[in-house]
This record gives sequence, C-alpha cells and structure tokens, in this order.
Amino acid sequence: MSHDTPASGGTSSTGGTGSHQAGAFDIRNIIGALLGLYGVILTLAGLLGEHEPAKTGGVNANLWTGLGLLVVAAAFLLWARLRPIIVPEDVDPPDDDPTRPAPKRTRPPAT
Repeated sequence: MSHDTPASGGTSSTGGTGSHQAGAFDIRNIIGALLGLYGVILTLAGLLGEHEPAKTGGVNANLWTGLGLLVVAAAFLLWARLRPIIVPEDVDPPDDDPTRPAPKRTRPPAT
C-alpha cells in the first residue's frame, strides 16, 4: 500500500509539516533490543543449562529472569511502535535562546 499514515507506520505526518519519526535511533528500540537479547540468552540458559535449585531456593532463576526481560523488552518495543517520537525537520538553532547558560553566539551576516 502506498499511503503513508502514522497508523500504518509511515513517515509522513498529518498536515505535511515536514517531520519524520525517530525510527531505529529511538532509544526505546535500542533498550528493547538489548533487553530482548539478554532475555533470550537467559531463557535459553534456563531451559538448556544446569539448574541449581540449592542456590536459588528451588527456582529456575535464569528462566524466570529471562522471561521477565522478554516481557519488558516487548513492552519497550510496543511503546516505541505505538507512540513514536516525531522529529521536526526545521529546528531553530540555540543561538537566539536567552535562557541559554553559555555566552551568546552571533551568526555571521548573510551575504
């Protein structure tokens, strides 16, 4: 389908203001992917590795921690998918911000 709408995961916004989504560089995607990777590793270690119930009080700690990490990773990825960050195309530079703590920079005159 060639329609780009925010509901279908497209990159155009309503009204055509020239903004786009953060996409793969959204920190929630990175955190979700890392937690998911660790979750898969711990889940596999819990299923295939040696279970030492004496150290964990009879609980398979790797399995339950891995499943918990997979749930949290899915929540992060779902959050990033349902509420994407919209990045505007035209952002004013901080030169004209009077609340900026650094000394004010001046732009060279336009020629």
